[in-house]
Order: sequence, then C-alpha cells, then structure tokens
Amino acid sequence: MKLRMISALLLLLGWLSACSSVNVTEKANVDYSQYRTFAWADTEVKTDNTQGPALRSQLQDGVLRPAIESELAKRGITPATSGRPDLYLTYHLYLEQAERTVANPPNPAVPVSYPYLVRYRGALIPVNYTYWYQAPSGYRTENYQEGMLVLDFIDAKSNNMIWRGSVSDAINNPARAGERFAESARDILDKFPVKERK
Repeated sequence: MKLRMISALLLLLGWLSACSSVNVTEKANVDYSQYRTFAWADTEVKTDNTQGPALRSQLQDGVLRPAIESELAKRGITPATSGRPDLYLTYHLYLEQAERTVANPPNPAVPVSYPYLVRYRGALIPVNYTYWYQAPSGYRTENYQEGMLVLDFIDAKSNNMIWRGSVSDAINNPARAGERFAESARDILDKFPVKERK
C-alpha cells in the first residue's frame, strides 16, 4: 500500500511538472488604470535565422486574438475604434523540442513466498510467509514539443513595453497550438495588473 502511495505521488509530481506556468515581467511605476483601448500590432521577431515567430498564421490569429480580446474586455480594455490606442498588443508563439523526466508507471505487485524456520520448545516449525513485492518504478526521459505564448503590452505614447506575460506548455498537435494557448490566455491575463470588473 505504501509503495502504491509513493508511486501515485511520483506520477502526480510528474504531471504537475508538465503543467503550464505563467511568467510575468512588468515595468515599475506604471498606472495601468489609464489604459482603456488597444490595437493589435504586427511584429517581426527573428528566431534561428528565420523571420517571424514559429507559428504565426491567420488561423492562429483567428483563435488567439478573440480569446485575448474577451479577457481584456472583462477588464475594461477594448479595441480602439478611432485615433491612437492607449496600448499596442502583440503576441509571439514558439514551438521547440524539449525533454522532461517523468516517473515510469508503477510496476505490478508480485507475490513472493519466503519460507523460513522458527524454533519453538526445541522443535523446528516451517513458516510460509508470503508478501507482495512491488519493484521501484524509476524514471525516464522523454522528448516532447513545448510551445510558448508571449503576450506583450506596449504603451502607445512612449513605445515602451510595460508588461509581458508568457506561458509554456506541452503541445501534442502543433496545428492546434492556437486553440491550446487560447485556453491559456486567461491564465496569463489573470496576472495582469488590471483585474476583472464584476
């Protein structure tokens, strides 16, 4: 029973280590309450001698942008309809090969008989003792595809980046990375200094 609990704990830890985590960088002394409008900006990001983020496409935009816009609307920040916006908003989506260490599935418990003798009042008594042995599961290294979504907020007056949020997660199907990260937009924007308005 104890070995099963340890195995379950190791599997849980492996699962938690594979979960996404949000990282945030923000400029100090910024009054975020002044921002009410934004506009999407296209950026040219160079990675590995190629131009543009790895997974930029109109299909990704069509999934990611509405998800982000919905989260921003809850905070009172909406797309600019005329004039200069308060913020420029852009995202970068990357995909790369990564490695992680995970626990192997628990090995099945096997009954082991271990006969031995005890002496009682001068007589040898054979004892049949059976216990369940479960070999340690151990760990293995596996390769997987890790995607990263980076969301940048730029002050339109100063052209200074004021906030960046990013999230990394395992991606099973690169063609559906936009859908996967659209779900993560809420996780990123939960860390944004302007909270949802009730």
